[in-house]
Amino acid sequence: MVKETEDSAVLNAILDAAVDAMIVSDHKGIIERANAAAAKMFQYETSEMIGKSLNILMPAALAAQHDGFMSHHIKTGEKRIIGIGRDVEGQRKDGTTFPLHLSVGNSEIAGQPLFVGILHDQTEQKATEEILARSQRLDAIGQMTGGIAHDFNNLLTVIIGNLELLEMQGAGARQLPLIKDALESAEMGADLTSRLMMFAGRSNLKPEEADLQQLCTDTLEMIKMSLGANYQIRTDFAANLDRVLIDPTQFKSALMNLAFNARDAMGHSGELLISTSNVTIDDRYIAQEIDIEPGHYVRLSISDTGDGMSAEAQKRAFEPFFTTKTETGGTGLGLAMVHGFMRQSAGHVTLYSELGLGTSFGLYFPTLTDDAKETPASDTDLQVNPKPESYSEGKVVLVVEDNAKVRKLSLERIQSLGFETLEADSGDAAYQLLLNGARVDLVFSDLVMPGSLNGYDLAAKVEAEFPNLKVLLTSGYAGDVISSRLPQSHPFELLHKPYRQAELVSRLKQMFSA
Repeated sequence: MVKETEDSAVLNAILDAAVDAMIVSDHKGIIERANAAAAKMFQYETSEMIGKSLNILMPAALAAQHDGFMSHHIKTGEKRIIGIGRDVEGQRKDGTTFPLHLSVGNSEIAGQPLFVGILHDQTEQKATEEILARSQRLDAIGQMTGGIAHDFNNLLTVIIGNLELLEMQGAGARQLPLIKDALESAEMGADLTSRLMMFAGRSNLKPEEADLQQLCTDTLEMIKMSLGANYQIRTDFAANLDRVLIDPTQFKSALMNLAFNARDAMGHSGELLISTSNVTIDDRYIAQEIDIEPGHYVRLSISDTGDGMSAEAQKRAFEPFFTTKTETGGTGLGLAMVHGFMRQSAGHVTLYSELGLGTSFGLYFPTLTDDAKETPASDTDLQVNPKPESYSEGKVVLVVEDNAKVRKLSLERIQSLGFETLEADSGDAAYQLLLNGARVDLVFSDLVMPGSLNGYDLAAKVEAEFPNLKVLLTSGYAGDVISSRLPQSHPFELLHKPYRQAELVSRLKQMFSA
């Protein structure tokens, strides 16, 4: 009996020390042991899992088949997953599902089968793979499109040349209108291939040193006349913008494309905010968050109050000929041209959107900086969990973010300042944590999230029910644009994404020192 107790204690110690999620079940699929990593993965307390069926950790469709899989294996010994491993879906306590890799081993104790599962959350890996696949898809489409456009240009050159020769050789009154129509169509085709070449990064840019603010001002005059009085355009231009090397004509075309896209998304009226600022990407967190190389940039942000874009539309937004405006005859080349222009200009374009709340594009142009310009110290050497500052010592921050990659970055950022952290992937999950008595000093929440509670709703509940807690919200939208679209009007603290570590430090220090 003593030996059995010691063995049990050793097993518990091994399970608790394991970084990987581990679950032990009997032949009926009843959970006998689960370590802390597994409980955290599925958002349960360990005690809540013991004695329950494994089916609580699976979506309904998989749970319906699970018992059959187990009984089939016990009867036949056939290995469909035992000792092999496979990718499956898990289900958390709040009902949300996520991708995971499951490896299962089996043994016998006192003649009864025992199963041990080791689980890995693949949310971040799948997101990384998706970003890589999207980038590779755009590159492949660009190469194919560039080749096709090049061949079509050769064909159109012959067609246009021959039509012009026919016109010059004294075509009759009946032939001239036909030649004119054919020439116009051929020129439209040439314009189309020119835009395709822009997406493919093979257009002939004529870059020159320019003031981005002046280019914006000139272009907005044309945009205002085209949009009409129902659309309000506001600007927020930073003083003393750095100079950039840019093709002015193609830049104006890109800005107009984004403005007209925003108009179509906003319907009969809406608000468009154009802002510029100097940005130094020397912060490893922001570089990871927006997938951009460190350096000095001028950022142009275009935010609208339109319908927003679905997740699928965002994935394909920069592909040529992809459009959600089939009823209005959209060609699907506007954003493709913007993407190609930015890539050819050694810049970067970001997209942030939520259905029903609008869209925000960020265009990052490398600046023309002299060698003497100092680069601020990078925070890449920040250590996680250093000696806490006075304002962070013993404090707990609850990070609420539905994007797994951004949530991981936010946790690392805050831990690097000496805070302890908790995490939730939705406003509903965060609220439940607070109701369950979690010790928290500050809630750091994204503004727009799935579920019944967005960031503003969560903040309002915290203020009403947990008045001692501090709240800091963050969003990829400009604060004054997005706040007008959400029901809560209370001015909570708002940190605009993407933000540098220094901005986060300043805001947290200010809030805890107040």
